[in-house]
Amino acid sequence: MDEMLGPNSKCLAYHGPLLYEAKILKAHEKDASYVMQKDGQQSLEAAGFPEDLKDQRAYLIHYKGWKASWDEWVKESRVLTFNYENLKLQKELKQAALNVTDSINVSASTKKISDDSRSSNNVSSRRRRTEHEQEKEKEFLSKTEVNINIPDNLKSFLVDDWENITKNHYLVDVPKNPSIMQILKNYEEVTLPSKNNQTIEIDILREVLSGINLYFDRSLGSILLYRFERTQFAELSKDEKNKDKRLCEIYGVEHLLRLFVSLPALIAQTNMDQQSVGVLKENLEDILLYISKNEKTLLSRKNYINVSPAYDYLSKST
Repeated sequence: MDEMLGPNSKCLAYHGPLLYEAKILKAHEKDASYVMQKDGQQSLEAAGFPEDLKDQRAYLIHYKGWKASWDEWVKESRVLTFNYENLKLQKELKQAALNVTDSINVSASTKKISDDSRSSNNVSSRRRRTEHEQEKEKEFLSKTEVNINIPDNLKSFLVDDWENITKNHYLVDVPKNPSIMQILKNYEEVTLPSKNNQTIEIDILREVLSGINLYFDRSLGSILLYRFERTQFAELSKDEKNKDKRLCEIYGVEHLLRLFVSLPALIAQTNMDQQSVGVLKENLEDILLYISKNEKTLLSRKNYINVSPAYDYLSKST
């Protein structure tokens, strides 16, 4: 986003893997000694501005329909302009998540957000669109959709994961063993014999596994974490023991499965043709089947830990 959004602007913001309608309460430009609010400037201290965001553009946002206790400072990468293209992305991410978490009763606040988003889409569709917007719509509609089938036991595990973090305020015990990289490496070793030395199939497999690791490293901090996990993420990032490790070497199956929920939306933003998407879908679903079959060793409900009162306080105040 090149242009900075101002206080009181409507936007879309990532919380976990989904996008929600929000309003910007305060804004901070990179390296500025103050923040901008509706009535003018405010000191960083008075605004409760986080130390780790001082060298970047950031926003204090309020999620529409949520209590003020969920207001938070977020980096620019988690905020999107409220426009037609991004509303489409919001809808796509929501549908991908619903396919997995359909057994979760959506809270009244989330329903309100969904209703408001649909209302905004209807208003937007009635507006006169520029040629640029029309081209963007054509481009979106031409993208190949992909639906990844997730086994029922993995869906159940994802629901439990969501509840453990957002309701029970547990954390996944990281670093994980096996890590995401280890899980995918083990899958590769099990799968290679079935490829019968077919060079093309082996190359595709390795490219897919490499791509998953890369996608995870790039998307964890922006779309795969719940708010309660962000303090843990910040602490892990500062730990010297992790300075030479990739994120896919630290996190495990819980966060890998969250990535799979988001992959349909991410894939839809690429220029892959239908055939390529079909090949990718087949490989992704085979990985999920492997995880499903190895439920006893990979899907332990005991991999969550209690947090200290200090962590609980810090996570709610940042």
